[in-house]
Amino acid sequence: MGLMRVFITGAAGFIGFHLSRRLLELGHEVSGYDGMTAYYDVELKKARVALLEKMPGFSFTTAMLEDMAALDKAVRASQAEVIVHLAAQAGVRYSLENPRAYVDSNLVGGFNVLEAARLHPVRHLMMASTSSVYGANVEVPFREEERADHPLTLYAATKKANEAMAHSYAHLWSIPTTLFRFFTVYGPWGRPDMALFKFVDAIEAGRPIDVYNHGAMARDFTYVEDLVEAIVRLMERPPTGPGEGAGTSPAAPWRIVNIGRGEPINLNDFIEIIETKLGKKAIRNNLPMQKGDVPQNFADSSLLESLTGYRPTTGAVDGVSAFIDWYYAWRDRV
Repeated sequence: MGLMRVFITGAAGFIGFHLSRRLLELGHEVSGYDGMTAYYDVELKKARVALLEKMPGFSFTTAMLEDMAALDKAVRASQAEVIVHLAAQAGVRYSLENPRAYVDSNLVGGFNVLEAARLHPVRHLMMASTSSVYGANVEVPFREEERADHPLTLYAATKKANEAMAHSYAHLWSIPTTLFRFFTVYGPWGRPDMALFKFVDAIEAGRPIDVYNHGAMARDFTYVEDLVEAIVRLMERPPTGPGEGAGTSPAAPWRIVNIGRGEPINLNDFIEIIETKLGKKAIRNNLPMQKGDVPQNFADSSLLESLTGYRPTTGAVDGVSAFIDWYYAWRDRV
């Protein structure tokens, strides 16, 4: 892949920061775009952007996805060859409390990104989806060609809608489009609303942690640097036409790809890994399964491997250790 101009929505976010940094290290130009919303600590977002702004080739726009004029102006100015749409209202549980935020950011915002890609054609449009779209599916591992018609939260429903809207635009306007479904991403610079951050923060402070379904859940924990590696490799593999194989469409240059390690870990075992690294035991507040949760998610990553020669490999012990080292540095910063 030659050096390219890449436009990244959500560049101040957890995954957007890591992807931007990797692309800048490789010599690409990155135009970041982020609303800097207060869903979680804005200081964490500002710190990520400050690191990116020290690297050559980075520019940044603060604006909301819903602001089509601002988005259009930023995409046009970037002269992007690739758009990576990562910005979204994230969080399964928050969608129970504030569903309208998901409609505004994920549906309206996702539509605006599609319009920007139509108005300013790119070599490859890449959009983040989620393993949550598999919803009520029970056959594991989850495969891209399975139907995913029974989302269990509004968050998952908006992401499924993004996949469908992107398909229509790929068909109508011949926009090479890849949707990637993430599986429980974690690592340094992670979001404070995510389980790993919450667990570490509470255990360190001697507060109880909420453990849903008494820990009888399994998640396909995917280390963020592995995820970024997969995205960078997929960037080089835009779908070239309809019916190109697994995960593709018979009517559009459009593809869905799982990105997960393919080795789910029981939540209780994950908590034990954290306890071992911290040298402290958790005080557990065991609770029933929360509405919208699923007992397990588990990726079949064979399509990713066939396309890129790569699949995530970082184990939970190493990944959790890297996060906790970062957590201490962040917590104790002067």
